[in-house]
Amino acid sequence: MSTKICVVGGGSGGTIVANRLAEKLRPELESGEAEIIVLNDKPEQIYKPATLYMAFGRSELSEVKRPVEDLLDPGVDFRQKKAVSIDPESKQLGLESGETCNYDCAVLTTGSKLDMAGIPGLKEAGHHFYGPDGSEELREELANFESGHLVVSVMGVPHMCPVAPMEFSFLADDWFRTRGLRDEVEITYTYPVNDIFGLDTVANWARPLMEERDINIETFFNPEEVDSSEKVIHTVEGTEMEFDLLVAIPPHKGAELVKSADLGEGEWIETDKHTLEATRAKDVYAIGDAADVPTSKAGSVAHYESGVVADRIASQARGRTPSARYDGKTVCFIDGVDGNKATFLQFKYGEEPDLPEESKLIHWAKHSYNEAYWLTAKGLL
Repeated sequence: MSTKICVVGGGSGGTIVANRLAEKLRPELESGEAEIIVLNDKPEQIYKPATLYMAFGRSELSEVKRPVEDLLDPGVDFRQKKAVSIDPESKQLGLESGETCNYDCAVLTTGSKLDMAGIPGLKEAGHHFYGPDGSEELREELANFESGHLVVSVMGVPHMCPVAPMEFSFLADDWFRTRGLRDEVEITYTYPVNDIFGLDTVANWARPLMEERDINIETFFNPEEVDSSEKVIHTVEGTEMEFDLLVAIPPHKGAELVKSADLGEGEWIETDKHTLEATRAKDVYAIGDAADVPTSKAGSVAHYESGVVADRIASQARGRTPSARYDGKTVCFIDGVDGNKATFLQFKYGEEPDLPEESKLIHWAKHSYNEAYWLTAKGLL
């Protein structure tokens, strides 16, 4: 009897878990006792951490995307199809084309999406850096922005790449200093809760650096509406803020597939934080942004989760009891500090991260990883 594994999503988590499964189940793939399918609605994968640099002209579109099929092991069957529903009882995925795909085990790596329409007026007035299109538009805005008020506003949590708004603020500060325009540009960073980040260690590290760089800070700032004609943000708290250029981290939402199958209470799949099994569906795993595990929605999370899920599914396929567990390991770089310095945070469940002193060496380490990322996507790092 063969084991059919369907991976829904061709992002970081999807390609890494598929490639690691192919490596672990090579004999079964060659004998026909296992089949690995990756379903993705687009032909290409975007490396989102690098799109941050596109906004400043420091990376190009050709550097941040690759065909999904080129990233996958030859033993993996890639299908450019969009999965729109899942029936855990019959173990069947419904595709947008009207076709179905049966599975013995499914891995949902459906990610998260920006909800620019979630706040009235934001789509018309705001910009973002969480994808090539947004970053290309923002690059043009920044290139022509010589004076005024730049607002970097985190409008909802959780969101992708949690430290990215800080990185953008530091990079923007350096960008305008380098161009001799910093005295003409006011920068304000807003966050929706009572501090500038959800982890105290990171908040305590970042606050004095922002103050030193003359980056204004506003907390308990929850945008309710954006007046695109007057360029004013109105908040739930009853305050308002004028802007000349708005860079938003909008609310995020999960895939419709998650909601239609009732896999969680909200936008995310209810997931066991150690086994990564969906708690509302048998033989379904969730990794990356789609899962509701209590850690960051960061690429490194999907990376580490993928190894655990591949181990567990390979054990199942061979009739063994799975034992691999995810401990919450997360690593995030924070770049752009003082122009060309960076630091990073690393932690597990129940831990507060330690941040080493920012340095040029860590800055170049991050950029080296960005260059080498495609080897990670192939499961080689």
